[in-house]
This record gives sequence, C-alpha cells and structure tokens, in this order.
Amino acid sequence: MIDPIVTKVKGFFLNPVETFRQSINDEPGVVFTYFAAILLFHSILAAFVTAITLKGGIIALVVGFLMMLVGGFIFTILCAAWIHLWVYLLGGRKGIMQTFKAIIYGHTPRYILGWIPFIGFIFMIWSLALSIVGIRELQEMSTGKAILAVAIAVIIPLIIIIIVGAWFISSYMATTGFPMPPGNAFPTSVN
Repeated sequence: MIDPIVTKVKGFFLNPVETFRQSINDEPGVVFTYFAAILLFHSILAAFVTAITLKGGIIALVVGFLMMLVGGFIFTILCAAWIHLWVYLLGGRKGIMQTFKAIIYGHTPRYILGWIPFIGFIFMIWSLALSIVGIRELQEMSTGKAILAVAIAVIIPLIIIIIVGAWFISSYMATTGFPMPPGNAFPTSVN
C-alpha cells in the first residue's frame, strides 16, 4: 500500500507530466487514499513544527495536527471544486474528478515539503504550477487555458480578501479616528 504512494510521490517530483498521464484512469479510491496519506504526513510534521515553535507542548501538537488535517482536507476539496468551475467554463469537459486529481496530485510538493519553516511557500508555488500541468494533462486543455483557469480561481479570492481587508481598515480608522499629536507637536512658522 505504501509503495504505490511513494512511487507516485517520486513521479510528481521527478516526472510530473508522465505521472499525470499515467494517472488519468486512477479510480477515486486510489486518489483519495493518496490524498489521505500525504495529508496525514503533512499534518503530523506541520503539527510538530507548530508545537516546537509555539512551545505549546502536547496540546499544541494535538490541536495543530487536527487543524492541519481537517483544514487541509476542507481547503483542498473546496479549492478543487472552485478551480473546476473555471476549468469547466474554459472548456474542460473531462469531469470534476479529473480536476480533483489534478489538484490533489498537484499539491504533492505542498503536502510533502510545505511544512518546512521559512521555505514552505516555495512548495505552495510549485504545487500551483504542478496543478496547472495536471489540469492541462487530465482535462486535455491547452496550457494557456489551464493557466487562465487557475489564475482566475486564485485572483478572485485575493481581490475579495484585499477589498474586505481595506474595508476593515477604513472602518477601524473611521470609528477610532486618526491619532493626533499633542497640542504643540506641529510647530508654526517662525517669522
């Protein structure tokens, strides 16, 4: 059971295009077993890093593990469904399961190495690029359409986050006022 998962992980790191092509007929059970294994691996290591960093002991370890496991599952499923909307609108007609495969398999670098402090973001970017390759291969789309689908799916939430953040900041500033210096903080011109 471990050998096929390790083989697939190696494939996505060393020869992703061929590994995606070999995965086109993977059944949902195979895909979600792979997902469970790499998510579990990531959750354990990320929880240890969190517990050590926060010096929270066993409680931080358990809470971190559960948050990584549940959050990783929910995030990946919602991400795949959201991206599939854009894949479908841009012509991807091979089904939602192919998009789920592309995202789950594409997130391999993130789940295997993304827990490493300070450089984990590199593996998130790598996973995004790998997901684009997966969408291209599994949905049989052009590279441009695959990039566009993922770009739209990433940019829209970022814009919403920026708008909501700006609204919160402006609301805070409007209700609390700008800090004013004491009476003579601004000198008047001397003639």
